[in-house]
Amino acid sequence: MTISVFDLFSVGIGPSSSHTVGPMRAANRFLSDLHGAQIADVTADIRVDLYASLAATGSGHGTMSAILLGLEGMEPETVDIDDMEKRLAEIRGSGSIRLAGGHEIPLTEADMILRPLTTLPFHPNAMTLTALSATKEAIYTETYFSIGGGFIVTEKESRTAGERSAMESAAFSFGSAAELLELTKARKASISDIMLAFEENTRTADEVRDRLLHIRDVMVECEKRGITRTGNLPGVLNVRRRAHDWYQHLAAEDPDRNPIFAEDWVNLVALSVNEENAGGGKIVTAPTNGAAGIIPAVLHYSVHYTQAGATDPNETAFRFLLTAAAVGSLCKERASISGAEVGCQGEVGSAAAMAAAGLAEILGGTPEQVENAAEIAMEHSLGLTCDPIAGLVQIPCIERNAISAGKAINAARMALRGNGVHRVSLDEVIETMKTTGADMSDKYKETSTGGLAINVAVNHVEC
Repeated sequence: MTISVFDLFSVGIGPSSSHTVGPMRAANRFLSDLHGAQIADVTADIRVDLYASLAATGSGHGTMSAILLGLEGMEPETVDIDDMEKRLAEIRGSGSIRLAGGHEIPLTEADMILRPLTTLPFHPNAMTLTALSATKEAIYTETYFSIGGGFIVTEKESRTAGERSAMESAAFSFGSAAELLELTKARKASISDIMLAFEENTRTADEVRDRLLHIRDVMVECEKRGITRTGNLPGVLNVRRRAHDWYQHLAAEDPDRNPIFAEDWVNLVALSVNEENAGGGKIVTAPTNGAAGIIPAVLHYSVHYTQAGATDPNETAFRFLLTAAAVGSLCKERASISGAEVGCQGEVGSAAAMAAAGLAEILGGTPEQVENAAEIAMEHSLGLTCDPIAGLVQIPCIERNAISAGKAINAARMALRGNGVHRVSLDEVIETMKTTGADMSDKYKETSTGGLAINVAVNHVEC
C-alpha cells in the first residue's frame, strides 16, 4: 500500500519519532478510547508498562514525559515546547497529571514499569496502558506499538496489518518500485507526478501543494532555531551545540553562497536540525526524528545549488518532497523505518534514499535514474546499527545525519551519470535492508547495549 506524504512528513517534537511522538500519540488515543467508553471520569489511576526498546532507552528519548503529556491531552503536532516544559515541571512537583485536562490522578515518570528484557511479538517498541478504578480494578487496557516515524498501531491492528486497505486500491497506488516505474511509463510521468496523483485521491492539488510548502517552512524554521541556540544539549553527555558557531564562521567565509561551500551548508543544516531535535524542539519527522536532518539538508542543496531551485524554489521543494515520499512509502511498507526493528539503516538509510531520489528528480533525472539514486543511497547504508550513547539521540545520530545527507547528494549525482540501467533494484536493496535488520543482534537496535553505547565512556565524552 502507498503511504501518504503527510504521514511520512509530520510535525512533532524531538528527540525521537518512535520513542517520543509515537508514545504521545498512543497516550492520546488511549485517552480518546476512555472517553468513547465513557470511563474517563471514573479512571482513578493509569498503569504504564514499557517494553524492550521503549523501556531500555525511553529515559533518554523522552518517552515517559511524552506519555504523561499525551494523557493530559497534548498532541505532538500542536504542543508548545515552552508550555510542555513548564507543565512537566509542575507534574514532577505535584506527583500527578490532569487526565484530559480534568481530574488529577497520581502518575509520574517514576511510576512507569520498565521491562527492557521483554519483547512483544509484533514490534520491540511496545507499551501497555491500563485504566484502573478507585479500587485498583483494571477497567480498560490496550497495547500499542510505535513502529517508527510516529506511526502507532494497537495490538488488534497488528494482527490485521496484512489485510488489504482501501487506499491500497486507490488510483495510482503502488506497492513496489517496479510498480511505481510502470506507472511512470504508462502515464509518461515523473515519480513526483505519480505521488501527486495518489494524494489527489483525498485532497486537491492546491491543498497538497500548500500543505507540503508548510512542511518545508517548518523544516526551515527548525534549521533557523537550531543555529541560534548555544550551550549544551540536555543529558549526561554534555554535548556542545555546534550549529551556532558553525553558522557564524560559514556566513563570514561565504557571504555570496559560492558553490565550493555547498557541502559545508548541507552539513550545517543537518547539524542544526538534529541538534534542535536532540534538544526536544519542534521537528518534521522525515521519515523519523533520528534521521530528520537529512531531507532538510538535501532540500537546502536542491533549492540553493541547482538550476531548478534558482528558477522556482517552491516548485523545487514541492517536487522534491513528493518524490522523497514515494521512496519513503516503499521503505516503510516493504521493510521498516524503525531503528528498534532494523537498526539505523532503516532510519538514516531510508532518509538518504528518499533525499537522493528527490534530488535526482530536481536535477532532471528520469524515473529510472531517480530509482537508481535511491538504490545507491540505501545500498551503501546497509548494516548501519542504532547504538546511541546513553540512550540519547545525540552521538552518533547528529553527525550521522550530515554524513548521510552528503551520501544522498553523491548517490543522486552518480545515478545521473548513468542511464538508469543498473544491476541491483531498489526493491531488492529494500528487501536486503529488511533481512539484514532481522539478522542484526538486538543490542544494535536502539537498546544502547552494544556498539558505541558500551565502548565509549559516558563520563569522558568529547564532542
